[in-house]
Amino acid sequence: MPLGMRTPAQEMEGPYRRRWWALGVLCISLLIIVMANTSLTVAAPDMVKDLGLGSADLQWVIDGYTVPYAALMLILGAVGDKYSRRGALVLGLLVFAGASVAGSLVHSAAGVITARAVMGVGAAMIMPATLSLLAATFPRAERAKAITIWTATAGLAIAVGPLVAGALLEHHGWASTFLINVPVALLGVIGALLLVPPSKAEGVESIDYVGGLLSVIWVGSLIYMIIEGPHFGWGAKAIGAAVAAGVGLVCFVLWELRHPRPVLDVRRFTRRAFAGSTLAVALFFLAVFGAFYYLTQHLQFVLGYSALDTGVRMLPLAGAVFVGGALTAFLTPKFGMKVTVALGMTVGTVAIALLTRVDASSTYDDFVLPLAVLGLAIGLSLSPCTNAIMGSFPETQLGVGGAVNSTSIEMGGSLGIAILGTVLAKTYSSNLADAAHRAAAAGGPKLPAKALSAAQDSVGAGLYVAKEAGKQVAAQAAPKLGPEKAAALGAQQAQQVVDAVHKSFADAVAHTSVIGAVVLGIGTVVVALLLPGRGAAPARPEPAPAARESERV
Repeated sequence: MPLGMRTPAQEMEGPYRRRWWALGVLCISLLIIVMANTSLTVAAPDMVKDLGLGSADLQWVIDGYTVPYAALMLILGAVGDKYSRRGALVLGLLVFAGASVAGSLVHSAAGVITARAVMGVGAAMIMPATLSLLAATFPRAERAKAITIWTATAGLAIAVGPLVAGALLEHHGWASTFLINVPVALLGVIGALLLVPPSKAEGVESIDYVGGLLSVIWVGSLIYMIIEGPHFGWGAKAIGAAVAAGVGLVCFVLWELRHPRPVLDVRRFTRRAFAGSTLAVALFFLAVFGAFYYLTQHLQFVLGYSALDTGVRMLPLAGAVFVGGALTAFLTPKFGMKVTVALGMTVGTVAIALLTRVDASSTYDDFVLPLAVLGLAIGLSLSPCTNAIMGSFPETQLGVGGAVNSTSIEMGGSLGIAILGTVLAKTYSSNLADAAHRAAAAGGPKLPAKALSAAQDSVGAGLYVAKEAGKQVAAQAAPKLGPEKAAALGAQQAQQVVDAVHKSFADAVAHTSVIGAVVLGIGTVVVALLLPGRGAAPARPEPAPAARESERV
């Protein structure tokens, strides 16, 4: 076998023999860019302690990855289509690996945020390339099965990220969660060169760079607004981003409607299968990422599991993703995409609704069923939608199709964390204030206003305040009661605050789950009405813009 694959799949006689090995390379590449976000939620406490991050710093360490990732996918997908999809994958993996090394070596908030942003640029090259190479390598008869494995990998990464990070943090610092990306990325580069056939679009003369730039402006501004507004207030930055997103979107649509070769033909959104699938992906990940955001916090801060234990306890979700994906191979051909997707979203709504039963006495056993049901829903919903989105694009725009699918995931996830995260934070803060006032009215110890304000910031901050409050009570009582009795009194005071924090957060999880279930339930109805029924004509990819011009001639 030659050192590298040089023959494109479409030039081979018959299907590429090693296409399933090639899929393994694409799934490995997908795995690390999804894990880069989910693993950081577990590593965040160590980073806060080591780097002295404030809440704003931590937020941008997490979200600094998301903005360039979502904003650049469309234009980079188009560039990969024209020049080299495999080249985009390899370059993206190298950028991702280099930024991961840089992120492990820096010792400041600004340095980590910058490294994460560059990782986001690499991810924006990788994600659309994985889907476009999958579609180019597999014959149409096998694409649905390959996409099912691809989507199951994405679901697996959501659950495995915390597990890998937790295992690393048992014996190593937070920098290890960056460095683990490097060998995996290099393995992906070698695998891509040896096993993945080269691919690029034929007959693409030029790229709509103006449309691409406008997409970067409006998507990037929208994601920035989603992050900035709910977390830091609707000041000049958030409002300015909202205006830029609105103006950018209008300009993008108008430009794309008039351009002979648009980077994204926005007329596709008038097609029910395409619009319904895109909306379903965004809405579903709004609920999934929002739930994941508060579930990991509950497992760590309320139930007291370590980072590794938290990752292990998310595994029921990962296993159920594969079950759901396998079911689509039976359900979609028999009942059609509309029924399968609607079923998946309904199951997801049930999973979120089950979390409304959470209270301060809940144990891990109360989370196993919702996690498994949520994983099943991911497998059922994502595969048919991704297949429909990719099937809506001609062979010359597979990278753009992958970018649309992945941007929908990122937008939905960002909205979920912003909306449900804000509901969670405000409900927790209100619950804790009410608990403090009730305790004071009942004659119990009163938490100082400054300490209460700090505790309302997050569940982690609340537990830290409880510990410090106990120490302060013990120190003040020691001269009168003696060390032992003072320590017991301090521990009692700390436990009272801990109990209030746990109850406030558990009640906030239940309340937020109500909102998440309602949003996903309404979305399920909208998507079910929008998607065409089984009897509708099958969606066929529209010809590329250049082909449409030649047809008119």
